[in-house]
Amino acid sequence: MLSRTASSLYWLGRYVERADFIARLVEATVRLDVLSPRPAGEIAWASALAVIDAQEAFAASGATIGQQSVARFLTLDTSHPGSIMQCLDKARTNARAVRTALTRDAWTGINRAWLLFDSRSSPGGATATLNLAEAVKAETRGFEGAIHRMLRNQTTWFIRLGQAIERADNTARLLDVKYHILLPEGETVGGVVDRDQWTTILQTVSAVTAYRWLYSDGLAPANVIDLLIARPELPRSLAASVEETVELLSLLAKRTGHHGEADRMARGRHARMMKTRSADVILGGLHQYLESFIEENAELHFAIGRQFKFA
Repeated sequence: MLSRTASSLYWLGRYVERADFIARLVEATVRLDVLSPRPAGEIAWASALAVIDAQEAFAASGATIGQQSVARFLTLDTSHPGSIMQCLDKARTNARAVRTALTRDAWTGINRAWLLFDSRSSPGGATATLNLAEAVKAETRGFEGAIHRMLRNQTTWFIRLGQAIERADNTARLLDVKYHILLPEGETVGGVVDRDQWTTILQTVSAVTAYRWLYSDGLAPANVIDLLIARPELPRSLAASVEETVELLSLLAKRTGHHGEADRMARGRHARMMKTRSADVILGGLHQYLESFIEENAELHFAIGRQFKFA
């Protein structure tokens, strides 16, 4: 496989996963905004920007933080590379570059998601924004289902590798922002707003039911942290993403013969993750742990590019 083809497949996976995550983030923030008293609702939208590290970009737009302005920025803004529209546009461009490697179902999922934003100038009110986010999620789920029905070869492995790297970054950022930024001043830990926010985190990663199955003592921040970091049963946990990355790199190494820096980094990270206990992470500093994880994930991303000679 040509390096530029591998690069397009990898970035296709990353951009689709990013679009899906931002749609989930917008949906969860709309619901939290509706449930929360002011200023908690405004802080929720500010935190949504913080999750994807877009505070400066939004501030440069001159808009005031609120549902309409932030929702539009995260969904439709053409100047912001992290908006859903921009992610889907880049995903479609990469998909077009490798069109012959994709099935009709996979291409259709990308194209229909992109068409959701055709001629759209506003996400609308709360209900319309929720409907748009749900439509994006439905199309990205369709794409992911199509990928899992394709031949298990380099094409699907590179796409899934991009998704795994992106998913790890998203979950780590989501958890870090909640733990350090989201709770409004004057609100108590364990209070109504705090509980609503932790529930929103679970909703963003589709883990509400999983949490209830795995933990029987009600909603507790320490358990949410444990679920999102150390439980490989949850597909969007750090542990699951780390494990999947190792598996995919191993499959690619056997097929392509490219085995090197990225494999060593991924295996080392997986070995450390298997020894990680969430209670120790909390005691040692959750923010420091997540910050280190995000940096290491970025280093692994660049190592993958070097190993497979991405253009």
